[in-house]
Amino acid sequence: MKIAQVCPRYHPDIGGVETHVKAISERLVKYGLDIEVICTNPFRKSVYGKTPHREETINEVKVTRFRSIAPNDAFFFAPGIYNYLKNRDYYVIHAHSYHAFPALFAAFAKKGRKLVFTPYYHGAGHSFIRNILLKSYRPLGARIFKKADKVVCVSQFELNLIKKHFNVPASKLIHIPNGINLDEFRDVKPLERKHKTILFVGRLEKYKGVQHIIQALPLLEEYRLEIVGTGLYGQELKKLASKLGVSERIDWIKELSRAELLRHYKSADVFVMPSQFEAYGITVAEALASGVPCIVATGSALEEFVDDETCIGMSHPIESALLASTIESVCSRRANKVKNLMDWDEVVNKLTKIYDEK
Repeated sequence: MKIAQVCPRYHPDIGGVETHVKAISERLVKYGLDIEVICTNPFRKSVYGKTPHREETINEVKVTRFRSIAPNDAFFFAPGIYNYLKNRDYYVIHAHSYHAFPALFAAFAKKGRKLVFTPYYHGAGHSFIRNILLKSYRPLGARIFKKADKVVCVSQFELNLIKKHFNVPASKLIHIPNGINLDEFRDVKPLERKHKTILFVGRLEKYKGVQHIIQALPLLEEYRLEIVGTGLYGQELKKLASKLGVSERIDWIKELSRAELLRHYKSADVFVMPSQFEAYGITVAEALASGVPCIVATGSALEEFVDDETCIGMSHPIESALLASTIESVCSRRANKVKNLMDWDEVVNKLTKIYDEK
């Protein structure tokens, strides 16, 4: 069975969609399926030369990257994806992310084939401009849901939101949460630390709320902050850190191997994700699987992790003093309970049944 996984970005980029697509693609290959990931890179002439795309293989998964226009690291407009999909004999096209154009091109290229759609929909743009663009895009985005044979929602929050905003029939919707490879979190050796550590892992965008952690740092003199990820908002965050005099207590980490990332999770005293918009929150799940207590913002799918024991919820607007005191109170805990976390193998088993459905 030949399956195209279509997404905005792919490994080594860090993010929830990237992690999800990588995890299912590598397992589907081991199941004997013919998997190709079709994604984008922002326009880089030196990388592509005169060709519209380039190919590589990562962990036995074929990856085809198309040049794209991605203003402010968003939307990933790559029309070459449409022609590429249209002219190839995929049995299933599995499109990911409502919030970028590749899924729309995948829907238009369906041509009688099965279309599975995992939208990671959270209902809002990440800025004033993006909100305006998202409202304009909605009539087009609605066509993806209409063309999809199955819509896979990674949280109940997302499923309810899609029902409300797009009137998708219940028969099309299925809730399959993101998975965790629980085995890889066992026997991870933590890094040596001489200080307490706050960890954030994710894209550096304003809606993710990293600025709230930095604003709380002056009240947490015994702590260092590790920020793992990249994004255009990073420069603003560095300016804020300098203004507050906490730059020396922040470690900016652009890229880590999977093994290194697991050690950073294991070594953290607390994981903080104050994001306003999330369809799931895979880095929160990974932190919990590592035994690290978490603090998350409520108002999105992140609140499904909140149990007031291993994961604490905070509502927006985030107050620096309250965040600082919450960090101090949870750092004495370990998240010994791993709740509601599905193994990736179980996720893939459910997906293959969807792919096989007539």
